[in-house]
Parts: sequence; structure tokens; C-alpha cells
Amino acid sequence: MQSFPQFDSLPFKNVENSIEPLFSLSLQQLEGVTARLSLEPYRSRQIWQALYQQRVSSLEEMTALPKSVRELLGQSGFQVGLPRIAQAFVSTDGTERYLVTCPDGETVETVWMPNGDDGELGDGSDAAAEDAEANSATAGEQAEPAIPYRRATICVSSQVGCAVNCQFCLTAKLGMKRNLTAGEIAGQVAAVLNRHQVRVGRDRINLVFMGMGEPFLNYDNFMAAVHLLVEGMGIPESRMTVSTSGILPGIERFAKEKLRPKLALSLNAPNDSIRESIMPITRKWKIDDLLVALREVPLRPRERMTFEYVLLGGVNDRLQDARELSALLRNSGLPAKVNLIVWNPGPDIPYRMPAPEDVAAFQQHLIASGVPAFLRRPRGRDIYAACGQLKRTVE
Repeated sequence: MQSFPQFDSLPFKNVENSIEPLFSLSLQQLEGVTARLSLEPYRSRQIWQALYQQRVSSLEEMTALPKSVRELLGQSGFQVGLPRIAQAFVSTDGTERYLVTCPDGETVETVWMPNGDDGELGDGSDAAAEDAEANSATAGEQAEPAIPYRRATICVSSQVGCAVNCQFCLTAKLGMKRNLTAGEIAGQVAAVLNRHQVRVGRDRINLVFMGMGEPFLNYDNFMAAVHLLVEGMGIPESRMTVSTSGILPGIERFAKEKLRPKLALSLNAPNDSIRESIMPITRKWKIDDLLVALREVPLRPRERMTFEYVLLGGVNDRLQDARELSALLRNSGLPAKVNLIVWNPGPDIPYRMPAPEDVAAFQQHLIASGVPAFLRRPRGRDIYAACGQLKRTVE
């Protein structure tokens, strides 16, 4: 069981207004709240259910609680504290990008992708099987804007900004502002589920922690959010994927977790030389060391380790890069799959998109060499919602 902070060390508190958000607290912490307020112990379970199963946005919506209890919570400085969608931007392909406001006024971006982006294909999960089924069912169909979703993927942020400084990513331009709390991470999911009236357990929802920030540089809050999402909101961890740029200590900790999402490594290069030039933080940890750590991560039956690879025109998209990458992964000892991502352009980023024929040749070489390779569909490029484009854009 995840160890959460005690009540006296709450994950976020607005000191100026003495406001403490309830959405972020574990059941153990809520038991501390009800004990402190001299409430019956069962009230903590009622609050837990209201927060994470009913996904209420205010104390008034906690109708299982008597009005006197709701008033006591408010008078004691508590509020639900669910992040709020301040602005929404809708793409021609149905993708929606949200500017989400946290309790202290900071903003992050969250993305809703109806029918996903094929990122789960080949990873051995139920989500992958659904992707394959949907692709088969829609083969040859013309894509329609804003199509009803058979399944959906929510892309979640873990930090305000990012410290990794990948040279091809717009989020890097923001620098690092602060970590998000567990409630602010899980709260993005709750806010988007509420917007689309999603029924957890009936509608097929996948989560990817691939938004703003590096989850493994906010490890404790990220894992606490995973527990809230699984134990509170009922979303299986097998429907979650966390992406890391290669934070070795984080991977080593992650390998020991009993409750784990699927893992994806943002590799983006076939060797350390290219990787360090486009991802400076990776100078700390070599690819070989990362592969050793990845081998310690237990995989589910049929599960494959995902390697993400952003194709940058003239940098890492050549056939010789494909040959080196396929050899690296074949020799890694891991059941691997590769998600190829055509670089999504952004202002003042000094790269270019690869030629379609180079993308096709790269993918075909990997497949021919025995490495499953899939092309992730770009979603929401026209509204800066695609991979590497999140930068708190407000227009």
C-alpha cells in the first residue's frame, strides 16, 4: 500500500486564504480530517466516494453528507479544490486541449483525444486490442471531425513547465515552475471526465502521463495520483502509461512498485551522442544504463516495453539510425515495441519534419528486423495539442 503523508503535511495549502483542498487526500488522510473535526468515522468514506467516484466540484454537491457537516468542512477551511478548465480549444480532428487552472492560479494543459492516437498498439494490453479492433472496423473510412468516441485517451501533465529541456519540445521553453500535487494531477482527469460525462467502468478510457513535465521528477506526487485514480476513481493502472525521458533513479523506484502503469521510455535516438544533443539531461544516464534498469521492471503477460522515438528530419531519421536502433533493441533483452512520432512543429524550434518516405522507410526497416514499430497519429496539431506542442497557449 502506498504510504501517504499524514494530515499535518497536506499536499497543498493556500496559506493566504487558509484553504485546504480535499481532492488530493487519501482515505487515510480523510480519516484524519474527520477525526480532527470530531465527525463519525464513516464520514471519511462518504467524502472519499463523493470526491473520487461522484467527482463533485463543490461541498454543496456532497449530498450524502448532512448540511451541517458540509458547513463544518467549509468553516474549517476545506474546499473540494478540483482543478478547473478555464479554456477549451477544439481541433478539426475532434481533439480538445484544455487550459486547466490549479487552486493557486497556475495553469497546465490537458488533452482529450477521442479514439486515441494509436499509442497503445502492440503493447500487449487490453487498450492495444481495442485500438487494433477500432482500426480494423474503420479501415478505409474517411475521418470525420469531432466523431463520437468509441474510446478516448486523456493526456495528463505532471508539472507546471518542465526541467528536462528537450530541444524539440515547446514545453521546454517554459522552464520549470513547480511540481503539481497528486490532486492537481488526478484532478485534470476528473475535470475532463466530468466535461464528457464519462462513466468509468463502462466507457473505455486510457490515460497517458505525457503532458507538460517529467513525471519521474515529481515521483511521489505522480505515484500518489496513480493511487487516487486507481483506488478512488476506479481506472485500472493497466490503462495508464507513464512516459519518462530516462530519469534513472525514477525507473529504479518504479520497478519496485506493486501498483504500476505501463512504462514508456522517450528514447528518440539510437545512440548516446545524438540523444545528448537533443535531450541534454540525458548526459547523466547512458542508454545502456537505462536498459539495465528497464529490465528490472516487471511486465504483465504479453506486455511489451514501449520506446518512443520522435523523428527529426535529418537528425535521427536516416536508415542508418533505423539499423542502429533495431540492433540496440534486439540486443536489449526486452520485449520491445517502438512508437514513431513525426515531429510536431512549433515556433522558434530549429528542426524540421521528416519526409514521409523517410518515415515509411524507417518504420519498415524496424518491422523487417523483428522490432514492432507503430506510427502514432498526430492529434490536434492545429490547436497546439500534439506531442511536444503543449506550452499554455491561450489563443
